[in-house]
Amino acid sequence: MATAASPLPAGQRPNVPTADVRLPAVRDYEQVDREIIGTLRPTLGWFAALGIAILCLLIGISAWMYQIYSGLGVAGYNPPVMWGVYIITFVFWVGIGHAGTLISAILYLFRAGFRTSIYRCAEAMTVFAVMTAALFPILHLGRPWKFFWLIPYPNWRLIWPQFKSPLVWDVFAILTYFTVSSTFLYIGLIPDIAVLRDRETNPVRKRIYALLSLGWRNSDTEW
Repeated sequence: MATAASPLPAGQRPNVPTADVRLPAVRDYEQVDREIIGTLRPTLGWFAALGIAILCLLIGISAWMYQIYSGLGVAGYNPPVMWGVYIITFVFWVGIGHAGTLISAILYLFRAGFRTSIYRCAEAMTVFAVMTAALFPILHLGRPWKFFWLIPYPNWRLIWPQFKSPLVWDVFAILTYFTVSSTFLYIGLIPDIAVLRDRETNPVRKRIYALLSLGWRNSDTEW
């Protein structure tokens, strides 16, 4: 195993006997790297799923444009009740994000040896759930193009958001949650981004991976 004084070459991991890995089909870390990188190549099924996702996105954009044209009444809002389907959906997606954080935290607290792949899926689920949840306060606004009024920033008009409004606190909650969850996910991916950096032949993608890997060299000190 490499020491802090003599790190392994960039992106290279030490060969570990099968007894240490405890997985009969795994010979060394190089095999794991090769198999994981092999899954990153888009397949026909991936493009089919992407096409379905884009179709759903276009349907959602069309429905949103219809709502902007016709008013929030199409979503079932009738004064004085102005919180309905969108706030329910917002809370649902925030709950999905909490579930991902809970799964990741439990696996870490119990030091589960198999947690790496599961925690990454859980953190990715959290990040995307929070991004989805962030859409619904904007959809709820009658004038969504003015959503930046919810953000407290110095302006020449000396106008500040109404801090008693739950919409304003949604902004703080979502930004904080998204920042923390993205940081957790990104830090765990740095060693793998370094592997992609060292195996990439395209100079543009290699430069991008180099920036994202933050100079990771796989030393004991970095670990």
